[in-house]
Amino acid sequence: MKSTSSIMNLLAFFMTILFTISNAVPVFKRDVFVPPITYPTSATVWNNGEIHNVTWDISQAPVNITNKLGRIQLRQDGLTTPLVLADGFDILLGTINVTVPLVITGNDYELVLFGDSGNFSPEFTINGVSE
Repeated sequence: MKSTSSIMNLLAFFMTILFTISNAVPVFKRDVFVPPITYPTSATVWNNGEIHNVTWDISQAPVNITNKLGRIQLRQDGLTTPLVLADGFDILLGTINVTVPLVITGNDYELVLFGDSGNFSPEFTINGVSE
């Protein structure tokens, strides 16, 4: 019985230390940044193999962004595909070059800009291969 009491006291001691340390660590407020994609637009037509400059508006960027690393993926028909067009860039750049992948021709493509959050471009057309 005495050893159980000692273990409980030791456990309580460590829990107190952990609680004290966790409350002493400063917490910085982080903001979610969801920049709107400005290019491509709904009037855009891409052809496979071309290089395009994807752009997004960074004018409303908060001071403390949760995740500054960006990724751009292709969506089609409302579903995000595994095609990564750009990855690991600074979301505050506001622009990144991508190469248009070889896909089936369609007018229901979108880009997803990941960073803090996901943001979709308008649907646009990619001329690729016939179905």
